[in-house]
Amino acid sequence: MIHMSLKDTLRSDLTTAMKARDEVRSSTLRMVLTAITNAEVAGKESRELSDDEIIGVLTSEAKKRREAATAFADGGRQESADKEQAEAAVIAGYLPEQLSEAAIAELVAKAVEQTGAAGEGMRAMGKVMGVVQPQVRGRADGGAVAAEVRRQLGA
Repeated sequence: MIHMSLKDTLRSDLTTAMKARDEVRSSTLRMVLTAITNAEVAGKESRELSDDEIIGVLTSEAKKRREAATAFADGGRQESADKEQAEAAVIAGYLPEQLSEAAIAELVAKAVEQTGAAGEGMRAMGKVMGVVQPQVRGRADGGAVAAEVRRQLGA
């Protein structure tokens, strides 16, 4: 069986969504594919993104939707908030399973132990984040991870 790249999967799902007249899914996948293309041509020379890099793009796109949804909800614009939420849900379907708070806490604890950061306090934040970040990429919100690192370093 030939392994389809994540980009191929997104493209074929877009075609399916268009045929099914699924507006939310179609428009979301279109925006995501545009974001991927923009990332591919952003450097000095254009190149194909790896699946890992695409997950990075999807993660930031999902985060933008969640933040916009919160802003709209706070501003009393529930309809717009619901739309952003629906788009975030579509994108989330392409991301690796998200880590639970307990799983994040466990990864951070291991990183603190591994780096010998216990007792160093906030000075060790960068060191610990450097170890944890690659392990959680695409599977956890950076803010949540940073908060857990701060908590464990006793800041």
